[in-house]
This record gives sequence, structure tokens and C-alpha cells, in this order.
Amino acid sequence: MGRDAETTSSSGAERAVYEDASADRRVRIAECLERAQAGEIGALNEVVTELNPLLWHAARAEGLTVDDAVDVVQTAWLELLRRLDEIRSPQALTAWLVTTVRRGAWRSTRRRRREQAEATEVLAAVPDPSPPVDDRLDLEEQHRVLWRHVLSLSERCRALLRVVAMVDRPDYGEVSVALEMPHGSIGPTRARCLAKLRAALLADPAWSPG
Repeated sequence: MGRDAETTSSSGAERAVYEDASADRRVRIAECLERAQAGEIGALNEVVTELNPLLWHAARAEGLTVDDAVDVVQTAWLELLRRLDEIRSPQALTAWLVTTVRRGAWRSTRRRRREQAEATEVLAAVPDPSPPVDDRLDLEEQHRVLWRHVLSLSERCRALLRVVAMVDRPDYGEVSVALEMPHGSIGPTRARCLAKLRAALLADPAWSPG
């Protein structure tokens, strides 16, 4: 027997095994369907075991997320319980379940898109709490100008302003220890440093105080 003949024989044997398995599967599903329609709802457990992978694949093939696929497949089984008496054969059962899952997937996808569109509209309607872009750019430019002139001050002024410039009532005792400055010179030194900074800013055409 040649290689082609052997391949053909092997393919035929595999096809026969597959057909036998499919036939056995249809028989099992048919028996379970009949028992369920006769009132033995527990007989559907084997149908679920047989067909659930197929339904799961059908749901995921429609692009559903895992959570949405679970919901759609579960809904299809619940719908089967309500319409069990309408199913006449295993083939009809499989086709009906797959169709139900696909329709459920389409509805789920439309609902998701609608919810996303509504969420986008809501977000678009919420005012942006941040200042307009032009205002932010102006503010950033003013910060750059300010810190350029701060850095032009002496190290003594920079150190002092970092500690006390933005504090209404600085503790001069702690400042004196931290900067090793006489207690009585802190106030006058602070005033002189701020005056230098103010004069430099006012002389800078790029500075526009708000």
C-alpha cells in the first residue's frame, strides 16, 4: 500500500471515529432533552457540560469580555428553561442555544457602546476644574521668571526666603538656629531680600504680577 493510500485510510478512520463520537453525543443530548422535558430538570446538567464550551466560544467570538460572556451564556441557559418544551431535537437545541447566545452578545455589545457614549457625554459636560490652557501657560511662565530672580539673590537671601518668605509669623528662634543668624537680624535681612527680589521683578518686562 502506497503512502497516499495509507493517508487516505488513516483520514477515513479518523473521520469515522469523529462521526461515531458525534452520533453518540447527539444520542446523549437527545436522551437528556427528553428527560428534562418530562420533568427531570437535572438531566440538563449533562447538556450544559456538553454544550457550554461551544456557547462560551460563540460569546467570546463576538468580542465580549469574560464577564459579559458569562452573563450572556447564563442568560441563554435560563431562557432554555423557560422555553424547554419548544425544542424538538438535539440539533435544534444546539442551534437555538448558539443563536440565543449570539443575539445576547449583540445586545450586550450595543448596551456597552451606549453606556460608553453616555459616559463620554457626561464627562464632556463636566466643567474642567483646571484653569484654561492659556492661563496655565502664563502662570508657568511667571513661576519661571520668579525663580530665575530668586536664584539670582545671594545664598544668604535664598536660604532665608526658603524658610520664612511664605510664613506669616515665622519662629525667629528656630530660624536663628537653623541659619546661624543673629535673632535680631532676621527681620531686617528678610525685608532687604524681599525688596531686592521685588525690584528685580518689576524691572523685568517678562514679569506681570497678577
